[in-house]
Amino acid sequence: MTIKNSPARPNAAEFAWQVDDVFGRIASRYDQLSDVFSFGIHRLWKRRVAQRIAAENWSTLLDGATGTGDIILRVAQRASTRNRTIIASDISKKMLAIAEQRLREHKELVSLCLLDAENMPSIGSSSIDAYSISLGLKICNRRLAIQEALRVLKPGGRLIILEASNIPWNFLNRAYLVYMSVCMPMLGWLATGGDASAYKYLLQGIRDFPTAEELARELESHGFEEVQFERLSLGIVAIHTARKPSKAELQNTTETP
Repeated sequence: MTIKNSPARPNAAEFAWQVDDVFGRIASRYDQLSDVFSFGIHRLWKRRVAQRIAAENWSTLLDGATGTGDIILRVAQRASTRNRTIIASDISKKMLAIAEQRLREHKELVSLCLLDAENMPSIGSSSIDAYSISLGLKICNRRLAIQEALRVLKPGGRLIILEASNIPWNFLNRAYLVYMSVCMPMLGWLATGGDASAYKYLLQGIRDFPTAEELARELESHGFEEVQFERLSLGIVAIHTARKPSKAELQNTTETP
């Protein structure tokens, strides 16, 4: 049972990058802010999702919301570079500039691209073996982002998502949300020198993002199969994995009356 006060919105954080370039403003401090907001636990989440991404069978990986490149750096360090290509993308030029510096030792493996996860016309349909997005779905329109992920993936391609989730024990989930509502504004104000938007979107996105079960159902409703999720840190976040149906499966679905 969800304890949210209102149904999760397609853009849980109600964030519009065209209006507020908050990530450009905090790019140089983004990793430090992640440490502050999560008390360093985000490093464990990123390590785990990087392991999952690197272990998947892919030749070409597209990563949405790459940010400062922290996760893709971990993937590059773990994944065999032979016959593999990573496209690291983000909507923020300043975030990608930091990622470029961080990933400079892996430039033969990783290319960077300015992309909007909701609309990626430069990426061909059915051209990507695996698509990953970490901690980015809460700040974009999930419906559009998931549709784009399905479009660019090859039949049989894999989807890996790290995102905010819910603690399945209601009393703990309530306590966590109360704690975040009280402490995050204060921590965010102190860490950003009074830039309220830097934490407003994060708090809103966490509070109104779907539960792990709800997100799994959303992925299935868009056409993904073999949807699974793994809760981390009691369920503060979860890793979702899914597969785009093969050509034969897609054809059978189309032909079914």
